[in-house]
Amino acid sequence: MMQTTLRESLRFEGVGLHTGAHCRVEVRPAPADAGLSFLLGSTRVPATAEYVVDTSRATVLGCDGVTVSTTEHLLSALFAMGVANADIVVDGPEIPVRDGSASEFASAIAQCGLREQSAERRILDLEESLIVRDGDKLVAAFPAPSLRVRFIADFAAPIGTQYYCGEIDSERYVDEIAGARTFGYLHEVQALLARGLARGGSLENALVFTADGPLQPLRWPNEAVRHKVLDLIGDLALLGAWPRCELIAIKSGHQLHSSLTSALRTRLRVPSA
Repeated sequence: MMQTTLRESLRFEGVGLHTGAHCRVEVRPAPADAGLSFLLGSTRVPATAEYVVDTSRATVLGCDGVTVSTTEHLLSALFAMGVANADIVVDGPEIPVRDGSASEFASAIAQCGLREQSAERRILDLEESLIVRDGDKLVAAFPAPSLRVRFIADFAAPIGTQYYCGEIDSERYVDEIAGARTFGYLHEVQALLARGLARGGSLENALVFTADGPLQPLRWPNEAVRHKVLDLIGDLALLGAWPRCELIAIKSGHQLHSSLTSALRTRLRVPSA
């Protein structure tokens, strides 16, 4: 696998899910071995696990007192679509939520196309399994010839228990994962709004469930777990390498994903000179 970057810059703007602020992002091509980085004013924040500062409602990256929130959807699209190197210039406190999925990001990357670079992409080949637990929640990585995800999600009614299993490549990502929207329960959304959170949330950018079911048509019967896979891939992008492993996730979220990615980074071999 050779490293790639975008053929040209991509621009996105819109409301931030949690702050409600209008945000702009420009994703620029970057040279080989640059990796993925966020440019926040004059501060460069590498998109690696060491720079995660919060995982309570989204994956927040930062350093030197500067942060960017809700990074997981854009990182998910860049990572799954094969972009190894890019500078992500952010104007605002978070990444625009768009329709609550990664569909627009992935479509723009596919339309723009990738430019192959002269360096080989860093690969993680696991030699032994790795498991991270938190009570009845778990995420584990096992040696495998390609990246594959099995995810079991268990939510209160009416969502219930959902399952997804599939190999992750750019084509399957676009067809089965990218369009899955962020979601929540109506009473949960109302509580967040009362606390001054989720200020940018609406039926245009989040899938909302009541006791009787979703307020909008589902894109898949198991859309909720597909979005959890989308988030997992975005958090895995912070590895800084393409993993060849099988991931098994049970009721996991950003915190466990971040812990697993941090542990996987310790297994990366330092490139030879």
